[in-house]
Amino acid sequence: MPLHAMSQPPPERWAITAGDAATATLIIPADARRERRFEIACAMTVALAAGADDGAWHQMTVQADGTEQWRRRVATANPGAWDGLDYRFSRSVAVGRALRITVAVACQGARRRSLVIEADEI
Repeated sequence: MPLHAMSQPPPERWAITAGDAATATLIIPADARRERRFEIACAMTVALAAGADDGAWHQMTVQADGTEQWRRRVATANPGAWDGLDYRFSRSVAVGRALRITVAVACQGARRRSLVIEADEI
């Protein structure tokens, strides 16, 4: 193995599991020596509320450093089980900068089940 490969730090992995919370924020701290690139995965699930009508929906909004990256609202289906949304994107993080990922969940006629944000260095 080349000497320079041995001095490379292992890839970073950051994650937060927020349960049934309406929002979650993952902060990847700054690195003073190198630029990094992350693959970020955001996922939420909901359960259709008992007796909910056909107007049930769920929505997920993803922000990176305060800028909206993605938002989607869909009808909630799958009674007796769960439904959800997920979104993946890549982001470079400059030397000396942190990255703040915030995910917000909203729903009507459904209840929040899970909210997860994961970031893997690529």
